[in-house]
Amino acid sequence: MKKTIVIAGLGLIGGSIAKSIVLSADNHVIGYDVSEEVMNYALENGIINEAATEFQKDAVRADFIILAAPITQTIYLLKELNGLTFNKKVIVSDVSSVKSNVMRIADTLTNKHITFIGGHPMAGSHKKGIQAARGHLFENAIYVLTPSVYANSEDTYLLQNLLVNTKSKFVILNQTEHDEMTGVVSHFPHLIASSLVHQARKWNDMHSFLPNLAAGGFRDITRIASSNPTMWQDIFYHNRYKMSHLLEEWIKEMHYLKNLLDDNNKDEMITYLNEAKQFRDGLGVSDKGAIPSFYDIYVDIRDQAGALATVTQLLASYRISINNIQILEIREGINGALRLSFSSEEAQKKSDQVLQANGYETMIEK
Repeated sequence: MKKTIVIAGLGLIGGSIAKSIVLSADNHVIGYDVSEEVMNYALENGIINEAATEFQKDAVRADFIILAAPITQTIYLLKELNGLTFNKKVIVSDVSSVKSNVMRIADTLTNKHITFIGGHPMAGSHKKGIQAARGHLFENAIYVLTPSVYANSEDTYLLQNLLVNTKSKFVILNQTEHDEMTGVVSHFPHLIASSLVHQARKWNDMHSFLPNLAAGGFRDITRIASSNPTMWQDIFYHNRYKMSHLLEEWIKEMHYLKNLLDDNNKDEMITYLNEAKQFRDGLGVSDKGAIPSFYDIYVDIRDQAGALATVTQLLASYRISINNIQILEIREGINGALRLSFSSEEAQKKSDQVLQANGYETMIEK
C-alpha cells in the first residue's frame, strides 16, 4: 500500500530527505513550506509529488510526518499536530539537532494516534535552501533516532524502512546522550569557529593583508562558521545550558594552555600536542559524523593553465568520483597544492596509484 509522507520544511535537510524517499514508487511525498516559491520549486523539480495547500489539512492524510523546520518551529508544529483529529496511526519525526526540548513535548502528547520518534540526520552543507538539497546528502552519515515513551521497536523499524534510500547509518540514542555528544562534537566547535573568525576580523584592522593568509588550515578549521546564523542561534538557544558548561571547560583548558606557553614547558607542550594528535588520528575517518570526514589526497601540481583539469580528467578516465576539491593557497606543513577528497578508502588508494603512475607527487592523509 502506498504511504503518504508530509515533510514540513523544505530547506537543505527537508529537501534532501524528500529527494531520497520520493525515489520509491511506494511513497507519495507532500511538501509543506512557509514559502510558496520553495514549494513550487520542489514540485517542478520532482523533489515532492504534491505541494501542501494547508499544513493541518494535509497532515491528517499522512502515514508519516517529518518536521524539518527549525527547533522552535518544530515544537510549535508538534503542539499543533497534537490537537488534530487523525483517523489512523501516524508516525511523526523531526530533524532537530537538539533533542531534549522536542522530546519533552513529545513525551507529553495526548493524541493517541501520534507516535513520535525523534530524528537527527548528522550531515549537512555550508549551503542552504531547497536548491542545495541532495538525495545522497545522508549517504553513510549517522542518523540518530530517539524514540518517545510511546514508540516501540516496530515503529522505529517502520521509520527506518521509510528512510532506507537515505543510505544512512541509524543509531538509537536517548535525548541526554544525543545532546551531550552533539554538543561536544558539533555545536561547540561551531561556537569556537565563530570566535576564531572574530579574532581574525579584529586583527584584520591592524593587518589588512591578513585575509590573504587566511587560507588553507584557517579556512578549514573555520568552515562551519559559514553555516546559517539564524539556524545556529536556534540550536544554541535550545542547548544553551550544555554550551555554557562546555565554554567553562574550554576556558579552563585555554588557561592551562596559556600557562604551558608562558612557562615555556617544552616537554608538557609536546605531550599535550601528542595526546591531541593521537586522539584526533583515532577518530572514525571512514564514517560521516557530525563533522563529515573524507579520504583525502594531497597532490603537488604546477600553477599553470589546465593543471587542475588534467588531474580531474585523468581520474575520471578511471571512473573515480571526487567528492571535493580544494586548491591550497597556503601550504605550510603540507606537501601538495591540491587536496582531493573521496568517499571511500578504495577510491583514495586507487587515485593515489593512478596519479603516482602518471608522474604526480602525492601524499595520503593519515
